[in-house]
Amino acid sequence: MLLIEDLKVALGEKVILQHIDLEIHPGETHVLFGPNGSGKTSLLMTIMGYPQFRVVEGKIEFKGEEITHMPIHERARLGIGMSYQRPPTIHGLKTRQLVQLCAAGEEVDEGNLARKVNFETFLDRDVNAGFSGGEIKRSELLQLMAQDPDLMLFDEPESGVDMENIQLVGGTIAALLQKDVQANGDKTKMAKKLERTKMGLIITHTGYILDYLTADKGQVLYDGRLSCISNPREILRCVGESGYKECVRCITETS
Repeated sequence: MLLIEDLKVALGEKVILQHIDLEIHPGETHVLFGPNGSGKTSLLMTIMGYPQFRVVEGKIEFKGEEITHMPIHERARLGIGMSYQRPPTIHGLKTRQLVQLCAAGEEVDEGNLARKVNFETFLDRDVNAGFSGGEIKRSELLQLMAQDPDLMLFDEPESGVDMENIQLVGGTIAALLQKDVQANGDKTKMAKKLERTKMGLIITHTGYILDYLTADKGQVLYDGRLSCISNPREILRCVGESGYKECVRCITETS
């Protein structure tokens, strides 16, 4: 459902991503690792359609439609949503109003959705105004619940979240990604009725999010290039033991 082929992206005059190939099928969750400044957030922003991230070569397809140069709002309507690491404060706009906007005209009970992330008392406050790190993450998840996109991009969902809130954040992301539903590969009668369709791409540094959901594949982004496709927990273990230099070695050997 998401297909990226030989993508090359520039920010200003500098190439920040190159030779990016990525494919996420319906029901799959992928995890993206990499050191600071390697281009992880830039990749998510490119998929979301931020115009400052200019696609120089390659293409992005979603649901069989090329979206390489499609504007952000059209990608959102097509079914792509994003949870940001550091979203802005929006004075004069209540969280309740933003949730309704995210629903794009669909009937939503913002109070019921807010209860799922313990956020009822924040609905009538300006968006992110005075919110803690954990509160900002819950606000982002509330907006995604209202949008209900098919592809969800998460930029470091554990960042700024204390131990008390990480379980709520992780559990909510797992629910959004339908982790309680059978995977597509299970062809039992029940699985055919309840087939997982949501897709996720998650940036993580700590790997804490993997304690609350199962990811299908992990990849490392280093110096603007993807490498090391493997089990996410195995990548996390390897990085913890040897650092990203092993990924650099792999890239050098295969170039």
